[in-house]
Amino acid sequence: MISFDNTQIAFEYKSNKELRKAYWLFKLVGSPVLVKVGKWFTHFALKTHLPVKGIIKKTIFQQFCGGETIDECAQTTNKLAAYGVNTILDYSVEGQTSEKNFEATTKEIIATIEAAKNNANIPLSVFKISGVSRFDLLEKFNDESFEGSAQDHQDFTGVLDRVRRICQSAFEANVPVMIDAEETWVQDTIDRLTMSMMSEFNREKAIVYNTLQMYRHDRLNHFKEELEKAKVHGFIYAVKVVRGAYMEKERDRAEKMGYPSPINATKQDSDKLYDDVLRSASMDIEHCAIVVGTHNEESSLLMTQLMKEHNIGSDDKRIYFAQLLGMSDHISFNLSNAGYNVAKYVPYGPVREVLPYLIRRAEENTSAAGQTSRELRLILKEKARRKSAKQ
Repeated sequence: MISFDNTQIAFEYKSNKELRKAYWLFKLVGSPVLVKVGKWFTHFALKTHLPVKGIIKKTIFQQFCGGETIDECAQTTNKLAAYGVNTILDYSVEGQTSEKNFEATTKEIIATIEAAKNNANIPLSVFKISGVSRFDLLEKFNDESFEGSAQDHQDFTGVLDRVRRICQSAFEANVPVMIDAEETWVQDTIDRLTMSMMSEFNREKAIVYNTLQMYRHDRLNHFKEELEKAKVHGFIYAVKVVRGAYMEKERDRAEKMGYPSPINATKQDSDKLYDDVLRSASMDIEHCAIVVGTHNEESSLLMTQLMKEHNIGSDDKRIYFAQLLGMSDHISFNLSNAGYNVAKYVPYGPVREVLPYLIRRAEENTSAAGQTSRELRLILKEKARRKSAKQ
């Protein structure tokens, strides 16, 4: 039985100094007031060109990001690999709007695929379609009946071309690529695009993955329906399963615009749907592949049990576990130590451009029930263990 309480395995890769730094960072992000003030000050400091980039890079950036470039991430990738944990390079630049920027992002995503092609410690790649498309364009095409102007269709053809080039590169490099989930009002567009790419590139093995946010009450049925379509049309249905990242925004928009919330009423409902997808996937693993993207201990343990029940080897490449860099090391490193396929999302990009991602991580740790306290408890336990071992 895997124990996520084994802090020696969880933090073996961290020095005492790194462990102390992680402790103080989680103490800071555990304070809603400090996070709110820090968010405002950071935006202000960067806007007015105050010299804070170095401070950001040595603190929260270092905890949650691998570097500013692919090359800078090499040290993190090698360090994780030394303890059996793989890397997913995640180019985390957001909010681009011009065709020039979309093309630059497309080339950078393809560069992560090329880096993975030449490095066995980078088994997967990832991108957001909103990183290579205007958000409002995705929103327009979310409605299948949308007719649009000639310019709309020309712009969307450009998006299709960029997405296909990325997926083609992944296919040729034999490196699976995960397409992230986004807000419900653009997700239908993303789902259709992703299924189209799967039908083309997933004939022999899982290359293109969609992402399901299980805080949505319709996603279990969606999983079952899409899996059946894949079976009928002869390709592998591949998904990354997460709980979700836009809950408050989704609920606020639904209330403001007067439509039923797409979000489950309770966390328990989301947990049940999440685990039900794991059950369905493990029972039908011949036709699908899954990345279990979670910081939830119960779901992680459940998947290991389901793999045993269905005689799926711990190192079967159709199943991966994934967590974010800087979080839930007790899950990542203990799973890896037990022989499972594990990868850390390693975001990277210029400090200024990655700031929205970093702020979300800070806010997530502040609002997530028990996340920060759990991280602190485990760090304190490991510090005490190390102190005791010295005596």
